[in-house]
Amino acid sequence: MRALSEPDEVRRESAIARLAVIGARAVPHILTAYRTASDRAARLAMMRALEPMGDGRTIPVARSALAEGGDLAIAAAAVLRELLESTQGRTGPEALDALMATALSPATERRVRVAAKEALQHIPEVRRQLAEALANDPDASIRERGRGAAARSGGDDAVWHDALDGHLPDDPRVLREALDAFGARAALGALQKLVDRIHAREEEEAAPRSGWRALRGSVHQVLALRGSRVALYDLRETLEQADAELPASFLAAAQLVGDGSCLEALASAYERTNPDDERWRAQLAAAFRTVAAREHITRRHGILKRIAGRWPEAARHLIDRV
Repeated sequence: MRALSEPDEVRRESAIARLAVIGARAVPHILTAYRTASDRAARLAMMRALEPMGDGRTIPVARSALAEGGDLAIAAAAVLRELLESTQGRTGPEALDALMATALSPATERRVRVAAKEALQHIPEVRRQLAEALANDPDASIRERGRGAAARSGGDDAVWHDALDGHLPDDPRVLREALDAFGARAALGALQKLVDRIHAREEEEAAPRSGWRALRGSVHQVLALRGSRVALYDLRETLEQADAELPASFLAAAQLVGDGSCLEALASAYERTNPDDERWRAQLAAAFRTVAAREHITRRHGILKRIAGRWPEAARHLIDRV
C-alpha cells in the first residue's frame, strides 16, 4: 500500500500487480487509503489496483472518480468495465448505468466519454444502443466514434487472433489495445507463444524496438498477474542481457513470479549497468530483494554464493541487504 504512493514506477507497478493477486482481501484497505489520499497520482495507482478485482464495493469510488475527470476518470471506467457482468446484487446494472451516463453526457470531458463508451463495447446490445444514442450527439468527434465503434471492436478481435496465429500488426500499439481487451482471458500457452513472436519481431526491427519491447513486457505482466511462469525463461534472459533500463513491466513481472534463477539475471543486469544510472540500479536492487524474500533465499543459499562469485560488484550491493 505504501508503494502505491511512491514516485518509483517499478515499485508502484509491482505493488499494483501484487495487490491484484491478493484480490478481494485487499479491497477494503485500498478503499480506505483512497478516501484519505490527497495525492492524485497515488489515487490513480489505487484505482488501477482495483481494476482487475471485479469487486462491487468499488462502485462508489469509481463513480466519484468519473466525476473528477482526467486520467483518474479513465481508470475508473476500466474498473467499472470489469463489473458489467457481475452477478453480485445490482453491481452489474449500477456499473452499466454509471458508464452509460458518462458516455452520453455532453458536459463530460471528451476523452472520459470515449473511455466510458469503449468500456461498453464488448456487450453487443449495449454497443448497438449506445451507437444509436450517440448518432445525434452535438460533438462531431463523438458521433464519428459512435459510428465506428462496432468496427473497432471487431478489429481488436481480428488483430488478437491474427497475432495468436503468428501474424503481428505493423504497429505494436494496435496489438497492445487487443492485449488489453483479451489478454486476461487468453490461454497461457497462447500468451507464451505471443511473447516469443514479439521477441522475434524485436530482433527483426531494431529501429522501433522499444515499442515492441514495451509490448512484450506488458504480456509478461499479464502472465504474472495470473501467477504463471510459462514464459519465465524469456523474462530471465531479457533481464540477464539488459545493460540499460527496461520498461517497468519487466521488473514488475519479475517481482511477482520471478524465482531464484531470476536473482542471477538481476545481478547480471546490475553488474552490466553503468554505475551512473542510479535509478535503474535502485530498481534492480529492489526487485532482487523482493524476489529473494518471497522465495525465502537467504545469504547461505547456493544461488547467492554463485552470484558473489560471478558478479562480485553486484553482490556487494545486493546480497548485503538480503
